[in-house]
Amino acid sequence: MLTHRHIEVFRAVMIAGSVTKAADLLSTSQPTVSRELARMEQSIGFALFERIAGRLRPTVPALALFEEVRQSYAGLERVASAAARLRAFRGGQLSVIALPAFSHSILPDAFQRFHGRHAGVSLSVETQESPLLEEWLTAQRYDLGLTEHDSVPAGTRVELLLQVDEVCVLPDGHPLLARPAIGLADFDGQAFISLSSSDPYRIQIDEAFGEAGVLRRSIVETPTAVSVCTFVRQGLGVAIVNPLTALDFAGRGLHIRPLTRSFPFRVNVVFPEHRPGNPLVDAFMASLREAASAIKEGLAARQG
Repeated sequence: MLTHRHIEVFRAVMIAGSVTKAADLLSTSQPTVSRELARMEQSIGFALFERIAGRLRPTVPALALFEEVRQSYAGLERVASAAARLRAFRGGQLSVIALPAFSHSILPDAFQRFHGRHAGVSLSVETQESPLLEEWLTAQRYDLGLTEHDSVPAGTRVELLLQVDEVCVLPDGHPLLARPAIGLADFDGQAFISLSSSDPYRIQIDEAFGEAGVLRRSIVETPTAVSVCTFVRQGLGVAIVNPLTALDFAGRGLHIRPLTRSFPFRVNVVFPEHRPGNPLVDAFMASLREAASAIKEGLAARQG
């Protein structure tokens, strides 16, 4: 029967050009190569080489057979190369789903850090609002997800990545910029930019102002923190938003001040428990933690 050893010997002879050099290539003896070559010829039923003046010359059938062998080994070499890239994190893909706010704040910084160490890896980012985000993670469609909610979707586990307080954002020249920290009473009568009425942070903030008896002038209601900051930057009013988006706008016609009342904002990482493991996840988590630390440092610097 034709064996893998026969093919290996035949390939070595074709590459090296002689039995002696093929033996060196295979780290074996010349008689062993000659014997295996003879067995292969016996197995396939035709001669592979003509022996002329003590030298081997491939026959026409041998040249055709070698082309098949060469293609087979090329495929094997591609597999080995892919395995080497994966082993060194030089290839592969990581799929992430996140709230839209994280796609322009913590994720770009984290991937820049990750890309510096694993340049061959590509990142697939899908943005989605709750509850679809949690549903898709439950369906095991992504390697990990970023959410602001504490609840654990079915079939997943949750890890807290970052907790910071919501902040007040103000436009250039606003009188409240003179204050190092903003209290709820300072918003009384102020033009205010709000998130949508169904947003959980909007509900929490409205309840706090109601309990404090503070009346704001609602100017704009918009669904995302990015659009809130855009309206504030235009001088239409002040707002309370998550610090990740605020930091992204800070210094471009928008200023950050801490609040005397705490409204905690959390970034949680959600891991599907039944999706096949991706070895890149742990490496990316290290970069996410570094980006989270940088956000804390940047926020502290902006707030004095």
